[in-house]
Amino acid sequence: MEMNFAGRVLDMSRCHVMGILNVTPDSFSDGGRFNRPDLALKRAAEMVSEGAVFIDVGGESTRPGAATVSAQEELDRVCPVVEAITRELDVVVSVDTSAPEVMAETARLGAGLINDVRALQRTGAPEAAAAAGIPVCIMHIQGEPDTMQDRPEYRNVRREVSGFLTERMRVAELAGVKPENIVLDPGFGFGKTVDHNLQLLAALEQFHILGHPLLVGVSRKSMLGAITGRDVEERLPASLAVATISAMKGTSIIRVHDVRETVDAVKVVTAMKEAG
Repeated sequence: MEMNFAGRVLDMSRCHVMGILNVTPDSFSDGGRFNRPDLALKRAAEMVSEGAVFIDVGGESTRPGAATVSAQEELDRVCPVVEAITRELDVVVSVDTSAPEVMAETARLGAGLINDVRALQRTGAPEAAAAAGIPVCIMHIQGEPDTMQDRPEYRNVRREVSGFLTERMRVAELAGVKPENIVLDPGFGFGKTVDHNLQLLAALEQFHILGHPLLVGVSRKSMLGAITGRDVEERLPASLAVATISAMKGTSIIRVHDVRETVDAVKVVTAMKEAG
């Protein structure tokens, strides 16, 4: 299956690595490290050299307990970085945003993917995504980032996540988003306990029945700390384990902090599949 990201066509039957670029002061792993355009561009170039096919630029932290920022502040953070990357690097720029204004402006600047952790639930977001005309990733979340880890509950997490994604796809398509422009993300860590996350990981291949490419982002997340007892900067082996499992289960995009190591892991999975 091919997908067109603002002129760059990718085979989504293969697994691609997305590098995380937070231009925020408060993201859980790298907040404040790349919140100047020159530093952000340098980091993006490093990730591209390591094999990243996507660079996911985020101007609002969505860690548990994170505060929201205004659309204007998000635009001020993100737009110079998107403009610089699209001008200087051969890579698909993804924008991690829920704000319709940011979707519209970054698409105009050359972004190739909208990555919305709120699944186009903000007023005007479905219409903005449709007007942008580029692919959009719809992610499952229970609640909002500032409250999502307050005792999340499910009767059947896989069925409820699948049902939520199906409903949000319907809303997106009614607003004019083309079905061939939809990517899905089960939302690891967004309103889920460690057990919920592990159940989703175990059942990940079942989400292919929805008929869209999958994006997975578990890099350095707290679920890995809970499992391993490791601090955030020590979670690379656990992150690679999830990346490998996800690639083996047919995930199209893996969103990570550690690009070089993840690219190597994906290469092994791809070689194994091609040999078989």
